[in-house]
Amino acid sequence: MNPLAVFFALLPVIVIFILLVWRRMAADTAGVIGWVAAALAAWLYFQTPLTVTWQASLAGVVASFPITLMVAASLLQIFIMAETSALARVVAFIKTIAPKDQMVQIMIVNVGFGTLLAALGATPVSILPPIMLALGYSSFVAIALPAIGYDALCTYALLGTPVVVFASFTGLSVDAAGGYFARFMPVISTGIALAMLWIVGGWKMVWKGLLPGLISGLTAGFIAIGMNTLGLVTLTGMAAGLGVIVMMLIYLLATRSPLCARNVRTEADGPPRLAAGHPAETRLPLWKAISPWLILTVFALLVNMPALPFYELTFKTWAVPVSIGGLSEKLRPFWQAYFWVLVSTLLALPLLKPTKAQLKIALSKWLKRAPRPMLASAVFFAIAYIFNHSGKGLDWQVADASRNMIAVLANASASAFGKFYPLVAPYLGMLAGFISSSETSAIAMLTALHLSTAEKIGAIGLLVAAASGIGGGLASVISPAKLQNASASIDRIGEEASVLRVTFVVSLVITAVAAVMAMAWAF
Repeated sequence: MNPLAVFFALLPVIVIFILLVWRRMAADTAGVIGWVAAALAAWLYFQTPLTVTWQASLAGVVASFPITLMVAASLLQIFIMAETSALARVVAFIKTIAPKDQMVQIMIVNVGFGTLLAALGATPVSILPPIMLALGYSSFVAIALPAIGYDALCTYALLGTPVVVFASFTGLSVDAAGGYFARFMPVISTGIALAMLWIVGGWKMVWKGLLPGLISGLTAGFIAIGMNTLGLVTLTGMAAGLGVIVMMLIYLLATRSPLCARNVRTEADGPPRLAAGHPAETRLPLWKAISPWLILTVFALLVNMPALPFYELTFKTWAVPVSIGGLSEKLRPFWQAYFWVLVSTLLALPLLKPTKAQLKIALSKWLKRAPRPMLASAVFFAIAYIFNHSGKGLDWQVADASRNMIAVLANASASAFGKFYPLVAPYLGMLAGFISSSETSAIAMLTALHLSTAEKIGAIGLLVAAASGIGGGLASVISPAKLQNASASIDRIGEEASVLRVTFVVSLVITAVAAVMAMAWAF
């Protein structure tokens, strides 16, 4: 093992980590600087031609489209829904559910609606904190719970984009890739549900809410397995979110607790009253408010149902392959979630009836806020592709494995951890998720490393890589960007630091569970 080679292979990650933690730099800016470090290391130390480095970076940007463009499309949808008061109507409805059972309320809002919103491309850390605060929870809890709830099925957020990207990096079908993640879900999602209760009221709350916590976590987890069996991986988040809500409503009926209570609403929950004095709720029924998501669900079903011809058409026939240097990427624009999010938003406009002023404001917000998270996503994919293809010549072949950054890190990892590497992989995923603020980016950065290292120690590489992805998802609760987003939504900027100290422990513990599972299954 060459220590200098290991240092230069790790240099981009070290640079990004220092910039994020010490300088508290934004993820996109730190990512760009990290990309420069990766490109220089690949060129100057690992002898990768600049042409290959540039083309690998460009291929990484193209490969990031499923998440980069999804971020753009989903933000546009949310801004339009916010300006037309559709989002406020949804918020007002959620607040009325399970008013007498705090544990069930926590499960419905943060696991059920949180998973559902994340699956549809919405942002739970923006939408749910104000609801939690209005329900009487502290600002600490209002920030922490939506962030950790997002972790429950983070792998299936954005219509399963992390699984889709994992499939593209491993050459598996989406269904085959989903199977490696699904087996973790019952335990991980249950751990998340119980962790929420612990954050709210310690072990006393965990014991008191043990049954609804177990029901919610296991429901979400086994639905993930069931959807994978049915070949509907990309719809897992929607099905799991709805499943948790339904099971909690059944639980309320069984315990004879009230399902909803409109008297918890305040005028502030909805948009301003109309000139005639009627609440805006009468102008915008709930079904119209959620019409973008209803339409999206229909199209998502159409292009993902194996029995229908649209999957074969959009995924394979219209794959739109693009060649960049010695690499080829398939865009699949008419199958990707971002396309249907945009379509559903446009088709819902006649129902939402935005004014020209509202559209102008929504577009203005989108142009201001969308580019930076898009850049962050794209640049971490570019870094991953530099890692993967470093050391290749103009013929796109690796003449010497010691000049490939992934091979160097794989050898070092195998030497350092040996058969215990599966225990380490989820924590590497958590670190990558913390750095990039995205499970998808963590998957892109580390999958090749895990496959290579696992091969050297005789482990099941796909399972080790999936466990790392789980760790990347669990980093959501310690992601500075996500916690700050949650804090900003309730005007509590700065409080995310105190939340991080608690959620960091939660993330470490649940990642340890994933690590033990990976170790048990990897050989």
